[in-house]
Amino acid sequence: MANIEEKRKLARELLQKKKAQSAQQREKQFSDYKSFSYDMFMQSMGRDPVEIDRFGQWVQSACSDGVYAFESARTTAQKAEVDLVRETGEQLHLLNFSSYNYLGLSYHPDVIKAAQDAIAKFGIGAASSPVISGTYSIHKELEERIVRFFGLPDRRASLFSSGYGVNLGVIQAFIKPGGHVVLDQSAHMSLLEGAKLSGADISYFRHNDMEHLEEILSEVCDRHTRVLVCAEGVYSGEGDYGNVREIVQLAKKHGAFTLVDEAHSALVAGENGRGVCEQQGVLEDVDLYVMTFSKAFGGVGGALLARPEVCQYVNWYAKCRMFSCALDPGVTAGMAKVLELASGPEGRVRRQRLIENADYLRSKLEGQVDLGLSRSWIVTVIYGSDKLGLNLNDFLQRRGLDTSLMQFPAVPKNEARIRMFVTSEHSREQLDRAAELLAEAKREFNFI
Repeated sequence: MANIEEKRKLARELLQKKKAQSAQQREKQFSDYKSFSYDMFMQSMGRDPVEIDRFGQWVQSACSDGVYAFESARTTAQKAEVDLVRETGEQLHLLNFSSYNYLGLSYHPDVIKAAQDAIAKFGIGAASSPVISGTYSIHKELEERIVRFFGLPDRRASLFSSGYGVNLGVIQAFIKPGGHVVLDQSAHMSLLEGAKLSGADISYFRHNDMEHLEEILSEVCDRHTRVLVCAEGVYSGEGDYGNVREIVQLAKKHGAFTLVDEAHSALVAGENGRGVCEQQGVLEDVDLYVMTFSKAFGGVGGALLARPEVCQYVNWYAKCRMFSCALDPGVTAGMAKVLELASGPEGRVRRQRLIENADYLRSKLEGQVDLGLSRSWIVTVIYGSDKLGLNLNDFLQRRGLDTSLMQFPAVPKNEARIRMFVTSEHSREQLDRAAELLAEAKREFNFI
């Protein structure tokens, strides 16, 4: 009997040792940053949040090899060239193609002066929800300037403290459970999360595929269901334009409402900078026009442009607006000055220069790399494997180029890409050098 107990004890000890070794091996493998991409740490089925520790090991392994180039502190303004400090303490001077500052207005002296004056008058914060006591006269001025800039006197603007929050709040307020949201498959995460938050049913149509959209609308639109179709003026992951005109036409045909997110195209696209909606001739027909202040505006925050009664309702029922502090006075005044500049000769010159710069960079890269669907000032270079991200980003920075990488789940698996955000302030020499460095990266990493 004693022998049996001893054998059982030994067997238990061996099993425990084997489990411990297996656990150590599992933990060790997550320290190999070359074998994993960050999406592998997004979920966990267990009680313990092991994915947090594993992600930390993954980042630490990249830091230990000196290749972690994300979250580096910029020490200068987001101009065409920028200085930064890496996690290792290394200081680098780089060509800046990672910023959305398309028109270079974030550091315009008139914009800075307007922000400084507002801070001197109102202080640095609004200190309350916009519905309670956080609305200042400068907020009203910005709302009025937005309406004038877009040439829609029968509309009203509603300000939000983040661009992400505009989509989140507007969709959640406008669509209720029992409704239906129809999204382009390439839609931004803020649109998707706004749809989920609304409690509505959700459908997706293939990117810019109008036949597929009509099939869906034919199924979901009826006399009893409120349907909202969401699209974008320029898709940040693809760099192409949305088929806004056809989307609006189909929505009207089936009795659906439309939301167009012009985050990457407001102030830039269209003859007057009123976005792709203006460019495609449907500005007056869009129900919910969304803009973001963190792109061509060069600030932070965003706004909805819609019928006055819609904006009033959203102001009260968009939870992320109602329960957030209002946009700060400095940024608000700066955005008002940006609209003044964008509506004048300087805005027209910068818009034209931006489009010329983007076309020039694409012409330098044509035939050398896969540019995907890019047609705008977002020039994409497809490199494929998600596992290349850390090393590729490190490689480009060390050679003097700062870019924006995008990978799964933001884009399909193994369709990872470099995004080059071209601005009006880049010189031809800077564009030439960027093209050379991208060609060098292609040779080094043997991507598409």
